[in-house]
Amino acid sequence: MPNSGMPMTEAMYYILLALLNPNHGYQLMAAIEQVSKGRIRMGPGTLYGVLTRLQKDQLIEILQDDGRRKTYAITEEGKAALNGEYKRLQQMIEDGKILEEKR
Repeated sequence: MPNSGMPMTEAMYYILLALLNPNHGYQLMAAIEQVSKGRIRMGPGTLYGVLTRLQKDQLIEILQDDGRRKTYAITEEGKAALNGEYKRLQQMIEDGKILEEKR
């Protein structure tokens, strides 16, 4: 099963978030920076390595390949994995509220 419920890396999470709107590589780097409010600046080496992994895991697909650039989009499996990761992160925040009690 793709991703098999394992926690995602930060790069995977932000690429999937950014691919809720299909994009090609250069646009995707800008979209990641935008969706992370400037916190994440992903270089091409990281981006294309993670895109390859996400495609292999069937979490993204290539919508168009004109030989010069590829347009990527998140798949239904990718959306399910992204939603699962979002819920996992929310639960971690909830669990971490114990820190507020210890102040």
